[in-house]
Amino acid sequence: MAEITPEEHYITDEPYYEAGGSEIEIFEAAWRNRLPLLLKGPTGCGKTRFMEYMAWRLQRPLITVSCHDDLTASDLVGRYLVKGGETVWVDGPLARAVRAGAICYLDEIVEARKDTMVVIHPLADDRRVLPMEKLGTLLQAGPEFCLAVSYNPGYQSVIKDLKQSTRQRFVALEFDYPGAELEARIVATEAGVDVAVAQTLVKFAHMTRNLKGNGLEEGASTRLLVHAGKLIASGVPAVTACASAIAQALTDDPEMLTAINELSASLF
Repeated sequence: MAEITPEEHYITDEPYYEAGGSEIEIFEAAWRNRLPLLLKGPTGCGKTRFMEYMAWRLQRPLITVSCHDDLTASDLVGRYLVKGGETVWVDGPLARAVRAGAICYLDEIVEARKDTMVVIHPLADDRRVLPMEKLGTLLQAGPEFCLAVSYNPGYQSVIKDLKQSTRQRFVALEFDYPGAELEARIVATEAGVDVAVAQTLVKFAHMTRNLKGNGLEEGASTRLLVHAGKLIASGVPAVTACASAIAQALTDDPEMLTAINELSASLF
């Protein structure tokens, strides 16, 4: 097994995470049974924090890849590079994770190019192998390796969606924004504001979420509430904090910005 140093990929301090359901138990059972996981949910609802928490809980290194339009199979698996006048093979993050028995988290997997799916399919079924085509070998995943992917169903189109041949390889965990009481507790803890301010931020978030599909692609995420809370805790007036950390992050439309800022002003 390849060595990964703690300072690189191990989570040494327990991340703050509060479960909204049975996701921890399901993840652990899937990991023990060598099953890959699919995390579904809106932006900023805690999927990445959950992965960090599970890596800490299971004491496994975590290698995260933020997928994008230009991400290729070679970016994940590896390629030959010229170093010091010699051509050497350099593993990509997915190959390093397989060799090290790490958790590999492919965030927003549908944003990657289609050839990446060909690579992860044999890793996500009973074979648990990574084809290293340029080396002419198959890399066998050990029992501790875990493949996890995420995507936001609300953003996907017919063109960018997971095919059934991919979806049916995974155990799915559905994430959403926490209930109001839990979300306020999370914001208060993460941002360092009192519960009353956190509750008001959550109420504001719910107002913006009701605008989804009516001028907004997404409402305020828990992440944005924490950002606003941190500004408030640092002395920034609440309305100004909400305008900068939430409204401006949600839209550039002048009329929608005015409407969102009026909502925050009515609360704060």
